[in-house]
Amino acid sequence: MAAELPVLQRHGLTMWGYVVLLALNEDPVRTQAALAESIGAAKTRIISVLDGIQQAGLIARAPDPGDRRVHLLSLTAEGRRTRAAAQADIQRQEERLLALLGPDDRRAFLRALHRLSSIPPEDLIP
Repeated sequence: MAAELPVLQRHGLTMWGYVVLLALNEDPVRTQAALAESIGAAKTRIISVLDGIQQAGLIARAPDPGDRRVHLLSLTAEGRRTRAAAQADIQRQEERLLALLGPDDRRAFLRALHRLSSIPPEDLIP
């Protein structure tokens, strides 16, 4: 995360803002609560993140025609552009860091990361 933060800041994003942009695909998420649950964020915390990225023009909130109490979230064109640019820069940063490892160490490191990242969240808490 420490290596990604400067990259995200250059794109005007926080880590949570970037996570939201990654979670919003072309289909809108029905509720802010559903988005918060899908990314593992507290419902109360996500509101300020959504406010910030909406003010930056990266997402749109629209009332659900079927239930006006619910807002649908979607990426704007600028949000898609920002997400793609930030993601490409992060991938370049990762490649630069991984290039410091030899091929065998790199494969072992990536294999270990893959294995650790597949641990269910409930198994991480003692």
